[in-house]
Amino acid sequence: MSPKNIVFKKVCKDKSVAVYMGKRDFVDHVDCVDPVDGIILVDLEALQGRKVFVTLSCTFRYGRDDMDVMGIAFRRELFLSTRQVYPPLQDREKGIHTKTQARLLRKLGENAYPFFFEFPDNLPCSVALQPAPSDVGKQCAVEFEIKAFSAESQDAKVRKRSSVKLMLRKVQYAPEGEGVAPSVETTRDFVMSDKPLHVKASLDKELYYHGETIKVYVNITNNSNKNIKNIIVSVDQISSVVLYSNDTYIKSVAIEEYGDTVSAGATLQKEYKLLPLLANNRERRGIALDGKLKHEDTNLASSSMIKEGVQKEVLGIMVSYRVMVKLIVGGMMGSSEVGLEIPFKLMHPKPDAVKESEMEEEMVFQEFKRSYLKGIVCDDEDEEGNVSGGDDMAPKEK
Repeated sequence: MSPKNIVFKKVCKDKSVAVYMGKRDFVDHVDCVDPVDGIILVDLEALQGRKVFVTLSCTFRYGRDDMDVMGIAFRRELFLSTRQVYPPLQDREKGIHTKTQARLLRKLGENAYPFFFEFPDNLPCSVALQPAPSDVGKQCAVEFEIKAFSAESQDAKVRKRSSVKLMLRKVQYAPEGEGVAPSVETTRDFVMSDKPLHVKASLDKELYYHGETIKVYVNITNNSNKNIKNIIVSVDQISSVVLYSNDTYIKSVAIEEYGDTVSAGATLQKEYKLLPLLANNRERRGIALDGKLKHEDTNLASSSMIKEGVQKEVLGIMVSYRVMVKLIVGGMMGSSEVGLEIPFKLMHPKPDAVKESEMEEEMVFQEFKRSYLKGIVCDDEDEEGNVSGGDDMAPKEK
């Protein structure tokens, strides 16, 4: 069966504006980013003469909206672009950029209008720092959002019931082609020892996919007179919040303490295996996660890739990974450590592209219910963090 042509739909409470989008994930290819396109359907009777606008925004949030210390807001807008869609400022045909837009316009009729945005190349990807179970409020995150609203003018006060928001994600996938498998080695001399300790650690490849086991090859030649009492191997996630304070969080997301020993004058060659998973780190504050939509689960954040020449200071949260191999070396005055760091990338594989010609002509609409959530009436601000607008999502029409 051909892939379903799914369209995401969300309507504001006063029914004046509805937004339709063919996808919610937009890929950052490093040298360019997928443009954002969709359709706005207006109800002329409900508009009552108001205009209709749509905005694309990128926000970096590092505290709750109600926190304001000495005039410093804990929310920063990295990007905001606004388009007027009704009354249209250009011929409708000129606003059509994709076949999905054209199909939607044919289906929705004369009160439907296209919109189109292009991302600048210096915006971060969707990523969030995991809060602790006891934390309240919105998490530290980079968020993208489409907002459609009706108002007398672009700068006029917008009524909540006349606006609708749909969260998006900006994502990166693993690049094509294999890099060089990383390898690190070190030689350590000790006092009162004529010969050194030599350690080499390597991985079988540079890039791993989420959920894939990481193989670490360790080769130890211990010509010293010291005994290695233990070997600890871990995967560290390094998250740098570069926008406002350059804080760095280093979290071990997988760790194994094997208890292996290497006597003086002996050697060891061994393969160690590690599996970094969010499932084993769900209760830990500060773990970086890929941006998610409310009805979906997520995973550990993917490694960040940036375009050459882009300033890192505007990229919000940068994520990288390394394998740490730590040797505990015994001695008369106590133990010492010998450590090696092996950088690698952790990402999703690029999904197979579906040609528009292979898509089913019939569209399946997934509408976000705004009225009820777990039996409780929701307010207009039902978008929490990097999520979609509502847990309930079901096909409403075909």
